[in-house]
Amino acid sequence: MNLNVSREALLKPLQFVAGVVEKRNTLAILANVLLEAEGNSLTLTGTDLEVELVARVDLETPVAQPWRVTLPARKLLDLCKSLPGEAELQFSQDGERVLMTSGRSRYSLSTLPAVDFPNIQTDEQASELLIPQSALLRVIDATTFAMAMQDVRYYLNGMLLELKDQQLRTVATDGHRLAMAAVDSEQPVPPLQVIVPRKGILEMQRILEDIDTPVKLTLTANHLRATVEQYTFTTKLVDGKFPDYERVIPRGGDKEIVADRTSFKAVLSRAAILSNEKYRGVRLMVTSGNLQVLANNPEQEEAEENLPVDYQGDPLEVGFNVNYLIDVLNAINGEQVLIKASDSNSSALVRDFDDETALYVVMPMRL
Repeated sequence: MNLNVSREALLKPLQFVAGVVEKRNTLAILANVLLEAEGNSLTLTGTDLEVELVARVDLETPVAQPWRVTLPARKLLDLCKSLPGEAELQFSQDGERVLMTSGRSRYSLSTLPAVDFPNIQTDEQASELLIPQSALLRVIDATTFAMAMQDVRYYLNGMLLELKDQQLRTVATDGHRLAMAAVDSEQPVPPLQVIVPRKGILEMQRILEDIDTPVKLTLTANHLRATVEQYTFTTKLVDGKFPDYERVIPRGGDKEIVADRTSFKAVLSRAAILSNEKYRGVRLMVTSGNLQVLANNPEQEEAEENLPVDYQGDPLEVGFNVNYLIDVLNAINGEQVLIKASDSNSSALVRDFDDETALYVVMPMRL
């Protein structure tokens, strides 16, 4: 058996697949990538039992016979990275080892039986949705930052994907802030809610590109599968109930502040330097036409910033975690940001002034 493939064709798919492989795993074979060659096609598969990524590579030289083998993912990737860009790779079986040669270089890699390599089975009743990659990437990018990390409320350690009212919505929250974004669906969609785990979202984000080529989403009771060009990504879903996010989105804020997004972010970033390193609180004091940002820390250091804003109303004073506000401003692309609030004890609603498809809720802090 001989397999010939260029480094250029193999490297990018291998990087994606190796990204799924866990660095620390309980099963030795989970550190390996499965290579399957048949005809003019090579497929690479990596999994950690929760998520799985399959990448397809077209071969210029067809293989003489089908071939399946597993190789150490990290070592194979590091070797490919370190070889010259125009390198041609040749793989051949040598008993329980695989020889990889390139020019005058020769490497012997250990294998594990391909029959032992696990795969994620998805044979349940499925709902399918076609959506442009750019649209799916936009709503995921807009909400990813608000996912919880290692929260005991395991259903927050991921993102809600909801099909509702001819829309696909993404929602994420860690209990202190919430992000929601929506994109219209061009086809009828049955109402459905699934929670995709954090790793599943981050890995899917990597294979999506900002192009209009569609991605096919296949949703079942237990799995989400995304198929795009040469990649098929599958993730198990979180078995839990996501909070009623509609209930926490403030609807009645009568105080509206419009600010330049870039200037507001710069002001917050500077004030954050002198905020309390543990609590990260800043105080916002809004009066007609002006937003004052105040921060201090236990060393008695203080920051005061003033920013011209479009605001007409009663003075408002409210505290926030400065990192949460900066995260929201990073997720917004427009030139102006709109903040709606009702009082110092209520959550604030933040969004792009010209775009209502993404909404952000930030809880206040007592300072």
